[in-house]
Amino acid sequence: MTKLLGISGSLRKASYNTALLRAAQTVAPDGVTFETATLHGIPLYDGDLEAESGVPAAAEALKRKIVAADGVILFTPEYNNSVPGVFKNAIDWLSRPPADIKKVFGGRPFALAGGSSGSFGTILSQNAWLAVMRTLGAEIWSGKRLMVPKADTLFDDAGRLKDEQTRERLGGFIKAFADHVATKA
Repeated sequence: MTKLLGISGSLRKASYNTALLRAAQTVAPDGVTFETATLHGIPLYDGDLEAESGVPAAAEALKRKIVAADGVILFTPEYNNSVPGVFKNAIDWLSRPPADIKKVFGGRPFALAGGSSGSFGTILSQNAWLAVMRTLGAEIWSGKRLMVPKADTLFDDAGRLKDEQTRERLGGFIKAFADHVATKA
């Protein structure tokens, strides 16, 4: 059984990336468990806070989920042509203390996906993530990228994916990543 973890990089209730993450759970192939994680509750990184009380519980919980997963998919929004601050902040907490970097990121397969209302999906955000994840020693899967443009037209009012072509692309992406992850186990 291959265990994937999806993390949405948005805190917004009606986030296209959280909706895409939920849709990914529904298209995961047989033999794959697909869990989700949230960034809610992770405070802004503050070295003084870390020195006083260590890594916050919400960041530790996310760290444990990543360590338990065979592969991780970052469902990233794109803010001002780059990564969302809240998502980068969470990754910064996950790299604390530095001794945990290898355990959390080292050689672990990570994939990038994202949707936006614009025409380019989240290509610039995904590109910006590459340097961050390489620095942390993660294995960035380059088999496919999933960029979902015009996401504001693809979900119904309840946040369910209504576009069949996008569902098929998403399913192919999840299957290909899961197959890749299974070769690493």
